[in-house]
Amino acid sequence: MDHNFISVSDFTKEDILSLLHDAAFFEAHPNSRLLEGKVVATLFFEPSTRTRLSFETASNRLGARVIGFSDPASSSTSKGETLKDTIKMVSNYADVIVMRHYLEGAARYASEVTDVPIINAGDGANQHPSQTLLDLYSIWKTQGTLDNLDITMVGDLKYGRTVHSLVQAMSFFSPRFHFIAPQLLRMPNGYRDFCRRHSLPFDEQEEFTEKAINETDILYMTRIQRERFSDPREYEQVKNVYCLKNAMLEGSKPNLRVLHPLPRVNEIAYDVDDNPKAYYFQQAQNGVYARQAIICRMLDIPVGR
Repeated sequence: MDHNFISVSDFTKEDILSLLHDAAFFEAHPNSRLLEGKVVATLFFEPSTRTRLSFETASNRLGARVIGFSDPASSSTSKGETLKDTIKMVSNYADVIVMRHYLEGAARYASEVTDVPIINAGDGANQHPSQTLLDLYSIWKTQGTLDNLDITMVGDLKYGRTVHSLVQAMSFFSPRFHFIAPQLLRMPNGYRDFCRRHSLPFDEQEEFTEKAINETDILYMTRIQRERFSDPREYEQVKNVYCLKNAMLEGSKPNLRVLHPLPRVNEIAYDVDDNPKAYYFQQAQNGVYARQAIICRMLDIPVGR
């Protein structure tokens, strides 16, 4: 792994497992002041709550100072400054840059115009690799392994960058995928081809059934993302297509955990929240530990485990 954290396709299996062990260290030692004197810049050109606050919490717990913006309207981009100029300017002030952008490929481009490490906090519908690491950590913690699991992904599989990244990252661990989505939002051809090339079994269906839930280890729910639709009529067709209710989990495996990258809208009913198989809030908490691991790795800071 180089000093940029852009795509899960840049990871090896060893990179992933090493980062997961680092995340476990930070869960046990969250206030490790390993970044005293360092500055982390968070540049969010697209709205975010969990990811931004999670990265900022991770940085603060590591002892770093945080600079940046959460609204591009408050930055010089509103005056017409190019992404290149913004990145080169911020590189003068920070030791590492965490960036979310609405354009696919923006993080990769940023990494090419600066020597300061870039961490991709989401680029359009493309990748969300730090979310993937916290998802892997959540799966690893709750299942005791990453190997040979049934993983069911439900909802927006077309625009959902979290599921795209997770498919790639799990390819090292012999999963069986089940893709549940309306035809309009099915998993893109590129990722289905990826599964075929890597001999990863998968099936696709449009109906969200209790039978599908009962056969899986991880149920990964996603939000139908209104902001990704260019045609509002298409969004209206699919916006409430799936909803997980507590009763639907009655016959599920004891080890089943429900994950969701959040925010949710209508795809998980509130009566699921008190079920011990609901793990999405703990999953978000795991994001702090995963992102502490990422920041330290990008800065070559050894973790004491």
